[in-house]
Amino acid sequence: MKKAVVLRFPGTNCEFDTEYALKKLGLNVEIVWHKEETLPECDLVVVPGGFSYGDYLRAGSIARFAPIMKAVESYANEGGYVLGICNGFQILTEAGLLPGALKRNNNLHFISKMQHIKVINNDNRFLNKCEVGEVLKIPVAHADGNYYIDDEGLEELKKNNQILVRYCDEDGNPMVLNGSVEQIAGVCNKTKNVFGLMPHPERAIELILGSEDGVKMLEGFAS
Repeated sequence: MKKAVVLRFPGTNCEFDTEYALKKLGLNVEIVWHKEETLPECDLVVVPGGFSYGDYLRAGSIARFAPIMKAVESYANEGGYVLGICNGFQILTEAGLLPGALKRNNNLHFISKMQHIKVINNDNRFLNKCEVGEVLKIPVAHADGNYYIDDEGLEELKKNNQILVRYCDEDGNPMVLNGSVEQIAGVCNKTKNVFGLMPHPERAIELILGSEDGVKMLEGFAS
């Protein structure tokens, strides 16, 4: 059985949702506290959503210096798979493990809703169960989800197929949700072992929740 580690910081609020989702997909899951300095042997590390350290200073900017993050950086640099969801995405950009940055939403309001996203690239472990162009229905819940990257960085993302998903309407047409550059909702690193996205696939794994499209997004790690 494959094992996933889910990190927990003060203010994290999605660790148990993430644990439930991954266990539902057949993974063994261990939650690891931010003060730990080492990671147990595992096949995946997930940095979940929430408000690590209260989002003081800037979302993810304090968590980036937590003791456990040194181990996560080493794990990622050695080719280990890391997934950051919402606040986890913010933390991974702050740590330099993913390109770009997350800014305040362009309307300055917290956005919490079901949202359609389009799969842009699936040549990676994360989205290999999805089809390119497929439209998924996944919840979003963020105040700092406005993805920014400069023009040079954007061209690099496109060149290396690092753009994972974009915000769209139910028909797959581009949709401005929070001001993100080219409606980008998630990216990966060049070596395609570190992934980050603002939508919450762990909250879309059962129809009673409004969608089970999150299963497709996560089961690549379980297969």
